[in-house]
Amino acid sequence: MNDYLLPAHAHEVLILEAKLHLSGLLSEAFQHTKKERAVVVYDIGSVLSDILAQAYMRCLPDATFIDFHAVLPEQILEILAKLQPSDLVVLVQSKSFRLDAFRMRVELFKRKIKVIEHPHLSRMSEHEVPYYIDSLEYDSSYYRRVGRALKSKLDSAPSGIIDSGGEFLVYGSPFEPAKLNIGDYSQMSNVGGQFPLGEVFTEAQDLRALNGRVKIFSFGDTSYRLNYPQTPITLIIKEGQVVDCENTTPAFDEILFNIRTDEGAVWVRELGLGLNRAFSKTRTVSDIGTYERMCGIHFSLGAKHGIYAKPGFKRNDGKYHVDVFADTQTFTLGSEVVYRDGAWIV
Repeated sequence: MNDYLLPAHAHEVLILEAKLHLSGLLSEAFQHTKKERAVVVYDIGSVLSDILAQAYMRCLPDATFIDFHAVLPEQILEILAKLQPSDLVVLVQSKSFRLDAFRMRVELFKRKIKVIEHPHLSRMSEHEVPYYIDSLEYDSSYYRRVGRALKSKLDSAPSGIIDSGGEFLVYGSPFEPAKLNIGDYSQMSNVGGQFPLGEVFTEAQDLRALNGRVKIFSFGDTSYRLNYPQTPITLIIKEGQVVDCENTTPAFDEILFNIRTDEGAVWVRELGLGLNRAFSKTRTVSDIGTYERMCGIHFSLGAKHGIYAKPGFKRNDGKYHVDVFADTQTFTLGSEVVYRDGAWIV
């Protein structure tokens, strides 16, 4: 176990808060009861993984707990093989668990087993731990009301505009049918996924109908960590591709260089609407896969986005999907403003 700097009383407070939030998730989003079995696979290689493991021990006292690094892979697979549909597996990972060719979440979903995955927890620094724990609070009425409202508006909107402080990025086309990550699995084939929750995502039906300028205040770098430049970078986008930028940095130039080298052009694909109010421009965490739930707008650079098929884009050809975060003042769908001053207004 690492030598943690958190005082013992602060550690205990965070465990209790995590237990409270996780208990809500388990009951409201997963509808987990004592009738179903639960297995928690964890490690204690980071502050956050240790806190979450202890929190799950308190809210799932009847579960089977497996220290990933203290048990042989064959033993883990043997335990998982005994699970039935609707049972639950929780993965608490400082990095990302690997069992040879066994892709844990994918293989478990095939068997209709519910999965909660907390990956890359070691990327969060100690002062970011409370932010991550806050992000696990499940306000079902907020997520489901706002998420469904945004999906409805995206699915019917003829266009959209991101205003990032006098710079305007115009989506001049309707959007693809939006997907929801709001903890409502009633219409989904799989129950669970990567946590925390809170996102609605889509992309333009016509990728070339995206034009204009947009300021980004942060982006995911080559180590999958949040990079926050001192001055927002302005992207210049023509016909769906980043053609130039202003106030760039060496780290961002490296991203653009890599994409252009391997893919030929820097396409803009996913449009993500984050709902999680635990994260903001000033309340950040380092792991990009976690921070993309931030209450605001992000979009992806690179051709990789397997959810929506597009002419000229082969499913497995795209190599890059780099999240960048718009310095959004307002977001308009059609003639309706749906985001202003850091909050959704639907």
